[in-house]
Amino acid sequence: MNPSTRETLQHIVPAPLWQSASRLRYALQRAAQWPMATFHPWRRKSIQALAAYQNRHPGERCFIIGNGPSLKQTDLSLLKDEITFGMNRIYLAFPDLGFTTTYYLSINSLVIEQCIHDILSLPMPRFLSWRSRYAFLSPPDEKTIFLHTTYTGPVFARDVRRRLWEGATVTYVALQLAYFMGFEQVILIGVDHNFSTQGKPNATVVSQGDDPDHFHQGYFGKGFRWQLPDLETSERAYRMARQAYEQAGRQVLDATVGGKLQVFPKVDYRSLFP
Repeated sequence: MNPSTRETLQHIVPAPLWQSASRLRYALQRAAQWPMATFHPWRRKSIQALAAYQNRHPGERCFIIGNGPSLKQTDLSLLKDEITFGMNRIYLAFPDLGFTTTYYLSINSLVIEQCIHDILSLPMPRFLSWRSRYAFLSPPDEKTIFLHTTYTGPVFARDVRRRLWEGATVTYVALQLAYFMGFEQVILIGVDHNFSTQGKPNATVVSQGDDPDHFHQGYFGKGFRWQLPDLETSERAYRMARQAYEQAGRQVLDATVGGKLQVFPKVDYRSLFP
């Protein structure tokens, strides 16, 4: 169904009926994805590999590193001996850091498609969306683990061997992964939750120049295809994450320098280090 037809039907069909039909359509789409995401050899191997990560870090803390411009005002050298999750094109910071993140995560098909060679050269465990498997020209290596993520069906997955909702941000998937690994405290940095580039949420655009919305001007540089942020959906997801962590007696803190996100308790970044 093209966008104009969809908009016309939305005006004609009563809202409750349209919403019910949409939920059913999305449920059927997820059901159709389930067999491959469960029984394909690559996914079976990933499900088995994920078992080794369940409660691997009980009682520990970790840092989830977003990619906002605030990273340029954050002393990342303090993270050298911490457990860290890096996402999407965080590897552009590695040469200056002098070390890599503990784990790597990317769920955005456009990022994975355009950066697959960079991603596969990373030395740490790499968690990628199962949807991105089309970018692989050969079977994945031992460090690649596929997560079954979806755009629809809001849920906070406590067991990431099953389906995860993306919540319109890779950070939300990282929070689910960190929960599964057993971390007691998760600290966000670089999650600015603020974009100067405007447009329809989730729309795919082509960058026309330097990137003002990430820590590196070439992050989504000229010619790079990327999707505009959906901050409203992300906030909904973050609230679900906070609830899940607090119910389990755990904690998510936001140490982003100047970040706009208001869902998690704020903490001064430097105060986290002796």
